[in-house]
Amino acid sequence: MAIEVGTSGSVPRIVAVRLGALLLLAGFPAALGAWYGGVSGAALAVLGVALAVLLRDTVQLARLLRWLRWPSRERLPVLHGVWAEAMYRSARQLRIWEGRLQREEDKLQRFIEALQASPNGVMLIDSSGQIDWCNATAAEHFGLDAQRDLRQHAVHLIRNPEFFAYMAAKRFVEPLLMRRSGSFGTLLLNIQVIPYGDGHKLLLSRDVTQAERTEAMRRDFVANVSHEIKTPLTVIAGFIESMRTLELSEAERERMLVLMQEQSDRMRSLVADLLTLAHLEGDPHQPVEEVVRMGPMVERLAAEARALSQGRHVVEASADAGDLRGASAELTSAFSNLVSNAVRYTPPGGRVVIGWRVVRRDEGESYAEFSVQDSGIGVAAEHIPRLTERFYRVDRGRSRESGGTGLGLAIVKHVLMRHQAELRVSSRVGQGSTFCARFPAARLVGGDVAN
Repeated sequence: MAIEVGTSGSVPRIVAVRLGALLLLAGFPAALGAWYGGVSGAALAVLGVALAVLLRDTVQLARLLRWLRWPSRERLPVLHGVWAEAMYRSARQLRIWEGRLQREEDKLQRFIEALQASPNGVMLIDSSGQIDWCNATAAEHFGLDAQRDLRQHAVHLIRNPEFFAYMAAKRFVEPLLMRRSGSFGTLLLNIQVIPYGDGHKLLLSRDVTQAERTEAMRRDFVANVSHEIKTPLTVIAGFIESMRTLELSEAERERMLVLMQEQSDRMRSLVADLLTLAHLEGDPHQPVEEVVRMGPMVERLAAEARALSQGRHVVEASADAGDLRGASAELTSAFSNLVSNAVRYTPPGGRVVIGWRVVRRDEGESYAEFSVQDSGIGVAAEHIPRLTERFYRVDRGRSRESGGTGLGLAIVKHVLMRHQAELRVSSRVGQGSTFCARFPAARLVGGDVAN
């Protein structure tokens, strides 16, 4: 509704207008009163006018007070004069405060959205230990319902003795590492409590499961490297000590030198594989790519396999037409690892088949596949998922006898990842294994259709 007053007038002007209106209204009745009843009639007339004005002001004041109790910009009362001005100024102040309130609510909503998007859990706990609020990450970390579990005691819902002792001790300088079984397995949570205000607490939780797993892998890696290097060093040191202190025949000396050469070659291979793996894991850039001619590549690998076998195995090779776009040196290293593993783990008289196959389909996935098939000892199903782990060996004794470093398949995995390829392994104990490096169709250059 419109307010019937000009809003640009000043207070003195409004007061002057109001007094003028009162005098004008009182003048005519006062004249009549003087004409008919003398001074007392005029006084009664003025008193009547004053009562009428007072009644009107009282009604308008009541309307204003009623609106002030439940202010609304959609329901403005109709007022006149100075009351309309008061109404206008009150409504304008209401609009200002509503705008400020809306801006603060928007800021609060953005802050809550930011906390919800945080990868870390955030929980607000009041002075009595009850949960005021928590984000979705904290609810997932502790198995809570972000709505249902509000106003519940945190230590009652997070049923962990370590957490209970941590909260009871109230020594929050150091964080708490707490293990918890969740829907996705066991989690390791880093919990930090920050007191604030009058007994309130901010609880931050961070999932450090992957960081702990990575640290454990690093420790195992260092331990494995130390062990792998320590063994040949011990052998070489023992032979050197024997050659310095014992009287040896020429044949014994030659035998020791041959064994020392074998151990030094083993350490050299280990260091070379470690450097290769470090380069593959630490280089964030894609390798320089070229067209790798797969026909000649397969022939070279077959020749290497025959040389390593020294006639103890049957080595076969075949290649479809079609080449591969990639880093030649990295791919050669990966393929050589697969071929040498097949020769080493296949008993004499066995068979090793090296192949390159291009599959193009009108419907379904097109791909190219480098494969090495052997008739060796095979791998049990439970070991296959871990074959690409560094230093993982199915049979440590047999692996060392064959001269392996335990890093070959880890190198293969990283090379294939850098070429958007995957390693597929199928094997049966005593019947051999097949290792396939499957590349996406985008990396193929030329080639015929194969079914």
